[in-house]
Order: sequence, then C-alpha cells, then structure tokens
Amino acid sequence: MQFLDFLQNGLLHFSPGQKILTFLIATQITILAVTLYLHREQTHRGVSLHPVLQHFFRFWLWLTTGMQTRDWVAIHRKHHSHCETENDPHSPQFYGINRVLWDGVELYTDERKNTETLEKYGQGTPDDWLENNVYSHFRYLGVSLLLPLDFMLFGVAGIAMWALQVIWIPFFAAGVVNGIGHYWGYRNYKTNDCSRNITRFGLFIGGEELHNNHHAFPASCKFAHKKGEYDLGWYAIRLLSWLKLATIRKVVPELVTNQNKDSIDKETVMAILTHRFSVAQMYYQEVVKPAVLNEYRSTSRKMRKTAKKCLDALSVDWRFVDANTRETISHCLANNHTVETVLAYRQELQKIWEQKGKNAEQMIEALREWCQRAEQSGIDTLQNFAQQLKSISLKNNQAPSHS
Repeated sequence: MQFLDFLQNGLLHFSPGQKILTFLIATQITILAVTLYLHREQTHRGVSLHPVLQHFFRFWLWLTTGMQTRDWVAIHRKHHSHCETENDPHSPQFYGINRVLWDGVELYTDERKNTETLEKYGQGTPDDWLENNVYSHFRYLGVSLLLPLDFMLFGVAGIAMWALQVIWIPFFAAGVVNGIGHYWGYRNYKTNDCSRNITRFGLFIGGEELHNNHHAFPASCKFAHKKGEYDLGWYAIRLLSWLKLATIRKVVPELVTNQNKDSIDKETVMAILTHRFSVAQMYYQEVVKPAVLNEYRSTSRKMRKTAKKCLDALSVDWRFVDANTRETISHCLANNHTVETVLAYRQELQKIWEQKGKNAEQMIEALREWCQRAEQSGIDTLQNFAQQLKSISLKNNQAPSHS
C-alpha cells in the first residue's frame, strides 16, 4: 500500500490542483529565465540582473531545458541581423509556418551546431568554469535528473509534468514566438520584417507575445509600448529593480506631440530616427489607409475587398508580398493619382531617414522640403501628416534606445 501511495502521490502528497499550480509556476519560471535572462539581458543588454539571479536562471535552464546561454544568444542575434532572409535561422517566410511552429526546436538545434554562428554572435556570454565544465559538457544531464526528481516528488503525475515542462519552451518560444510572431497578429510598427504582436496580453509567454514591438526596439527591456498592452516580463523587471536585483538599462523613448512646435529641427530628426518605424506606421494609418479606402468607397463590393487586400500587403515590407498580390495591387492602384501620390511621398520620406552620410542639418533641410511639398499636394491627409511631423519630439529629449 505504501508503494502504491508513493506511485500515486510521491513524497509531497499534493492534490491534483496543487500539482497543476506547481507545474504552471515552474513553467513560468522557465519562461522568465528565457525572456529576462537570455533575451532582454544577455542578448540585447536592456537590463542587468544581479549575479545571483544570473546563476539561478542558468541553472534552471540547464535543469529544465538543456539550453546554454551562448547558443540561444547567438541564434537570436543572428535572427535580428538577417531577419526574414535565407540566413534567418527560423523565418516562417522561408521555412513555412508549419515547420517553424511544429519543428522550431529542430531548426534551433541545426543552427546550434553552426560554429560560425556561435563564434560571431555569441560574444559576451558566460565563459566560466561552470559553463564550460558542467552546463556545456553535460548538456542534458539536468533534464535527465529532473525526471526522477519529479517522479519522487509527485509520483506518476510527475512524469507527465516533466514531459510537459521539457516541451514547453521548444513549443512556445521556438514555435509560437518565432513562428506565429512572424505570421499572424497586429503591427504597431512598420518594421522591415513580418514581425507581429500575437496578442496585447503578454502574460502567458512572459511578454514575448509583443513581438513586433520588440523588433521595432530590440534593446528596450520593456515590450509593452501602447495603451492596453501588458508585458509580464516588464512587471518582473520593475519588481526586481525595486528589490535591487536588476538595473534597467534601456526602454523605448516616448514619442510626443508638442502643439507649440511647428517647425522641423534637431528634435524632429532625433524623434524620427528613434521612432522611424512608428512614423512609418503613422503614415500608413493616417495617410495611405484613408486614401485607399476613400478612393474605392463608391466602387463595387469586389473592388473594395481587393482594396483592403492591398492595404494588408502595403502594411508589410514589399519583399514579403508574393507576385500575385503585387500584380493585384498594381492593377487596383493603377492610374489613381491620389493613391500613387501618397505612396510616392511615403517612399521619399523613408529615403530621407534611411540615406546614410547625411548630417542633422541635411536631414532637416530634406524634411522641410518634403513637408512643404506635402502641404501643397492638395491631399488633406498628407497635409495633416506634414503638420503633425513638425510637432513630434522625444519626451524629455531622451536619446535613442534602439540598436
């Protein structure tokens, strides 16, 4: 009877509810280890964690996932450097959403074996005795020890808890974030990739759900940027900062509108360079989208549906629009002066902030000339945007935090 009782309840004799709660707490610790330690600190240096926390997270990841800091950091940095290209380790645009979602861990493992990736992108990660002689040398020992430990503590249910915990990060981080986060959701920023925010409530995967926000400002340790967005990782950072266990290094500088400011100056240039993705998205929402919808409002239902499809394509980088959609857009927008004009102005504006070698004075002059022409275009939304562009600045003149 004692043996059967041990099989059923383990040493702790937890109820089913207590076992579920323990499992959820354990998986959330693993997620926090990934998002706080691996992602926000080690990869992007947006926050500094106390050495005690660093060592705890390293041990916890070794025990529950078998992942090493250098591997994860190198692969993620390469993802940012080559996002949505053939060199991106896990882009659904190239591998397909099904493979990244369900076999993301395989893509991670393949890239982990690429020594060139580790050497080029893994700099600055832990390189001490513990890392080299325990965590890297005995990569899967921790996960192997966790199985009998779970069995002893929780009985047969511990085996299921172990299995679910081991696949938790491979599915949600390697699959959902890397896959769905570049395939489905909404976009606050018109970044040069297909990143999307999966949901406004970043409470289940530690805030990693807000993936488009992160791609717009990789160095920021705060992923919630808009009203109504929630980032569990940021709440944890604030708590740890209050406990003197973390130091916040970089957050998104707030973009503000000053009604008393009506000219292009150095503050405008600083704001645009810092929030170039925000400005691009503002232009799409306030100029391009109204222009397309207004021009095709009185057309047939089929044509209005086609126009909306065009808008979806125009919200992402042109590289990721397939040939058929491009042809549809060209047909839909052909010979429409208003739409052609606002798209041309968008391209010119992006060239101003993307052109290398220009100093602040040259950018100011180029932006002033762009605004002057926009105000004379005769298109209301374009004129309003030009006025709005003159009024933007960074709150408290904060410096850029993106990398």
